[in-house]
Order: sequence, then C-alpha cells, then structure tokens
Amino acid sequence: MAVEEPKYAVVVTAGPFEIRDYPATVVAEVEVSGDREGASRAGFRILAGYIFGENVGHKRVPMTAPVGQTGPGEKIAMTAPVSLSANGGNWLVQFTMPSAYSLGDLPTPKDPRVHLRSVPPARVAVTRFSGLTREPAVSRHTGELRDFIRDRGLTPTGTPMLARYDPPWTPWFMRRNEVLIGISGET
Repeated sequence: MAVEEPKYAVVVTAGPFEIRDYPATVVAEVEVSGDREGASRAGFRILAGYIFGENVGHKRVPMTAPVGQTGPGEKIAMTAPVSLSANGGNWLVQFTMPSAYSLGDLPTPKDPRVHLRSVPPARVAVTRFSGLTREPAVSRHTGELRDFIRDRGLTPTGTPMLARYDPPWTPWFMRRNEVLIGISGET
C-alpha cells in the first residue's frame, strides 16, 4: 500500500546529499519524553490514534510518510509526514498531513496532546541512508550533512530531523531514512 510523501523540488544533488525546497505543509504533532525509540513509538501511537479516528467527527485521515525525529533540546526546522524531534528534553513527533488538507479541513483532535499547525515553506539539506536508525548511524549521517552544509557556505536554520519512511516490519536493510536540516544561503 503506497502512502503519500511530501512533494519537493531538488535544487542541488551532490553525491549522497540533496538540497530541496518543500512547500508549506500542515502537521499533527505531539510532545513525548523518553529515549529516541521509546518516544518515537509513544508519539506514533498517539498520532496514529488521531488519524485513525480519535478526533471530533471520528474521521480517518490517510497516513503519509516519513516519520521524523529530532533530538532533545533541538528545534524543528521542517517536517515530513511523521517526524520526531526533541524540545527541551522532550521529543516532538510529527505526522505531515496529506496535501489535500488545509489546517481548517482537519478534524479537531480529541487528545489534548495532539496539536495541528502550519509549517512554512523550507529549503533543506538532506542525506539519505538505509538500515537501522540507531544513534551511531544517525550521528554519523548528521555530521556528514553538517559538513556538507558548512563546505557549501550555507547556514543551518534549524536542527537535524530524522525521517523514517518505512513501517517497522520492513527488513532493516531495505529501510529508507533521511536526515534533514533547514538551511539558508546561496546554493
């Protein structure tokens, strides 16, 4: 079953890196605590409840991909359909809503922890990798992306976000993951 992914325009491709322009999106998000994996699971369950009908009107909202995650104390620069980022020791987990929905079209969440908001258009630097998203791999790819941004004379405008595209039953070697960092400057 295919799920919608955010549309974007590739501005630059350089080896494993891309610079992309994303349009404005709408996200559903929840703040949770714990380690990366535990927070990701907890946030996912809460947001899945929202899109599967735990909202005013019991309306289902189609699932999208990816799931994103940012580390504790970091601010989110941009999001993809499901994202996890940390904020002051807590993680912010986000689902990007399908492009057919505006903020006003979405049902109101019943769970007060779920918040809906608009995210403005963003230019981001991205690196893609496969496999598991354990901390050493995420840190290595994030460091390489930061080096790419610095070497191109760009300025990070946000903190890294880990985006996971595949469900947990996908074999580890087939999983598609990305690290994204908002940027500014001439590309």
